[in-house]
Amino acid sequence: MKQHDAMYIDGSWRPAAGGETIEVVNPADEQVIATVPAGSAADVDAAVHAARAALPGWAATPPGERADRLAALHGRLTARADEIAGTVTAELGAPLAFSQAVHAGLPLAVCASYAELARTYAFEEKVGNSTVLHEPVGVVGAITPWNYPLHQIVAKAAPALAAGCTVVLKPAEDTPLVAQLFAECVDEAGIPAGVFNLVTGLGPVAGQALAAHEGVDLVSFTGSTAVGRRIGALAGAEVKRVALELGGKSANVILPGADLARAVAVGVANVMANSGQTCSAWTRMLVHKDSYAEAVELATAAAAKYVPGERVGPLVNARQLGRVRGYIEQGIAQGARVVAGGPEALDGPGYYVRPTVFADVTPEMDIAQEEIFGPVLALLEYEDEDDAVRIANGTVYGLAGAVWAGDDATAAAFARQLDTGQVDINGGRFNPLAPFGGYKQSGIGRELGPHGLTEYLQTKSLQF
Repeated sequence: MKQHDAMYIDGSWRPAAGGETIEVVNPADEQVIATVPAGSAADVDAAVHAARAALPGWAATPPGERADRLAALHGRLTARADEIAGTVTAELGAPLAFSQAVHAGLPLAVCASYAELARTYAFEEKVGNSTVLHEPVGVVGAITPWNYPLHQIVAKAAPALAAGCTVVLKPAEDTPLVAQLFAECVDEAGIPAGVFNLVTGLGPVAGQALAAHEGVDLVSFTGSTAVGRRIGALAGAEVKRVALELGGKSANVILPGADLARAVAVGVANVMANSGQTCSAWTRMLVHKDSYAEAVELATAAAAKYVPGERVGPLVNARQLGRVRGYIEQGIAQGARVVAGGPEALDGPGYYVRPTVFADVTPEMDIAQEEIFGPVLALLEYEDEDDAVRIANGTVYGLAGAVWAGDDATAAAFARQLDTGQVDINGGRFNPLAPFGGYKQSGIGRELGPHGLTEYLQTKSLQF
């Protein structure tokens, strides 16, 4: 077991103000693998003061030099990619191949994109007789989740640093080890002291102190909608900006004429990825009544390939395991039919749940309305396209989705009717430069690409 006794503040590793620690548990075997400091409000205060002191110098650093530091950070992350993947597998439980491809690979692509954007973004522009300046918003409080721990860190820290902001990061308490590795890479990349700071700790303590701190100019949070509301209220008291990427209940709509077998197979794979712990997962599969029975058979067969401990890892902790199994039981109680998986416990250690597929789901059921955050798929039947639009838009969420049709134009026309921030057309690939974020209760603001950089800028106009 590794004992980490320090946090990264003002360019050095220092012990927490108090002596409390957080145990990090490997969800695959339920063994404690490390401890990290449980930061307090005093630690947050020290980190924010360091960020404020470093802000003028970093904001005044030419964008090209900031780009050089981000490129150096990308180099250090690349050199430690195997260590990153192994660390995420240990603290999150993701299969190693998935950690290598996604948990390590995606942050590298995002970091590289912001190193380039820092060089090419128009931080000044002419508008008539005005010069419009895009300046850093200030000190950013970044609060990140456990499900994609390094990706979410990079998706906040990289654009903030590219914009000229300074950062205080509070990572999720379940997955703090890769955050410490990231801080080591920041230090190795030569980013000046105080520009990036790390405080590990519990959400109700360190997270709340960071969101409420008067020295923070913007809070960027990814997590549940319930916590997002709380952070919005804390930030509102200080009239500070927020960027919130929250929950989802995304619809995968398969229209008549689509390649049904491919659409179902890709849809099941999407839900099972990362053990279903993905806010943008397509957890509702909407199929026309004429193809519904075939889709149920295809989804049942596809789900059988996802064996816990092999292609599907555990859930992050015992609390999440109980929550997901509770939703499965609730679905059965409300009349849905289990065609794969179920709530029964699996033998052996680890927080594993059976990958589950429900048929005969109706839109008002809890499993069709609420974010489960596990490998659970609900299949719903629709009458016609108007009915499909009504069902797809019939939740409080609007984060992502997918549409399948016989041609891209038909799918895109349908996608334009969806109240959601991102839609994949006929299996379109994820684009790390495209804006990512939600409609309705799925959040405020956007991450990734130029739109993600804009979140960390404020605008000033000079009239001549």
